[in-house]
Amino acid sequence: MFKMMKQEINKVIEECKEINKEFNYFNYIIENPKKEGKGKLDGVYVSVKDNICVKGVPSSAGSEIIKDYKPVFDAYVIEKIKQEGGIIIGKTAQDEFGFGGFNVNVAKCFKIPLNPFDKTRVCGGSSGGAGGLTQKASFRHIAIAESTGGSIANPACFCGVYGLTPSYGLVSRYGLIDYANSLDKIGIMAKEIEEVALMLKVIAGYDKRDSTSVKVRIPDYEKILKEKPKVKIGIIKESLGKGVDKKIVEVIRKRMNKLKEKGFMVKEISLPLTFKYGIASYYILALSEASTNLAKYCGLRYGMESSVEGKNFNDYFKEIRSKYFGKEAKRRIILGTFTRMAGYRDAFYIKAAKTRTLIIKEYKKVFDDVDVIVSPTMPILAPKIEEVKKLTPLQNYMMDQLTVGPNLAGLPHLNIPVGFINSLPVGLLAITNHFEEGKLLQFAKIMENETEEKKN
Repeated sequence: MFKMMKQEINKVIEECKEINKEFNYFNYIIENPKKEGKGKLDGVYVSVKDNICVKGVPSSAGSEIIKDYKPVFDAYVIEKIKQEGGIIIGKTAQDEFGFGGFNVNVAKCFKIPLNPFDKTRVCGGSSGGAGGLTQKASFRHIAIAESTGGSIANPACFCGVYGLTPSYGLVSRYGLIDYANSLDKIGIMAKEIEEVALMLKVIAGYDKRDSTSVKVRIPDYEKILKEKPKVKIGIIKESLGKGVDKKIVEVIRKRMNKLKEKGFMVKEISLPLTFKYGIASYYILALSEASTNLAKYCGLRYGMESSVEGKNFNDYFKEIRSKYFGKEAKRRIILGTFTRMAGYRDAFYIKAAKTRTLIIKEYKKVFDDVDVIVSPTMPILAPKIEEVKKLTPLQNYMMDQLTVGPNLAGLPHLNIPVGFINSLPVGLLAITNHFEEGKLLQFAKIMENETEEKKN
């Protein structure tokens, strides 16, 4: 029995290596992964985004400044996965510290992951490797990823898989290498919605080591998935207009019309505040927190080191940080530091925090009338890598327009694959109220059944 299991694990690792040669989905592959427990995840191979700590495995958050860091402990989610028999196979590619929507902001020591449908195109970011591997793997695989402003939904959309970002506080962030503490959420990618429900059942729950972890009752998500409720659906008016590919809007409208025909209530709703101020609020808050979090990587206690001889503190810190941080990381640190400076904090950070509260209230008001809010996940199809490299930073940031809202509000959201345009996947973003992941999973199953019916 043990010999057969060892052979199967070796076969999976060999497949990972072959995929990686062609698509660059891993930053690190674990040569001899071990099965430690026995339970719900028996027979499941799990990849982990590179900013989540796995004991003894390089965990670099995609950055050269901590590329040699090997944690001496497991993140909370990794503990839970190992206890339930999941086999950790490696660390997946990402934008450095999560700074990007296309996974092209990679350190010199790593490679850009390539879209599983077209290798000239991006996977999406920042959890690009997780999305690509989830689509490409032939073995039973679930990816653990992380989102700050759209880093699960975005690559899940571009790679044609399910991508769940849970409510803020539902899954412990203990062992996560932070980008922005008030926004970061650990989530899941999988090919089947049943696999999403299974993994959520394993990793959701209170953890006293995370001060933002919330004590809520964790339902049986697999059982909930089998129920067939009638949900009221609100489609965001602002997501169907300017800046969103008309062909993508057409796909989404067709899916919603199909649900209407089946007796579901579908109506247009509006989130004017979110769409007007969401991007600005998100980037002010996220970058302010990022500049604080990344301050510790200065070459003393954390990060790459150099000779200190003949240098004062400022010279030494400047040398380390200039050499080992990438261009986008430097840009975000500078912007975030600026918004926290005396004289600017009230004008930017405090104002953005207040706006965030208003955005949460706006969503809550809409949820008085509907159960699920939907929109396209991304405004465009997966672009070519060379096209992305020509975008300005502002153009890059605007790609988050459809995903920053639920991330700012800490709401659970899910990318649901709903079709293809020119052989590239289209995703629908579904959002529910806080801690209503069960309702989100049910809606995904409704959408899946409608798609399957259409094929038959």
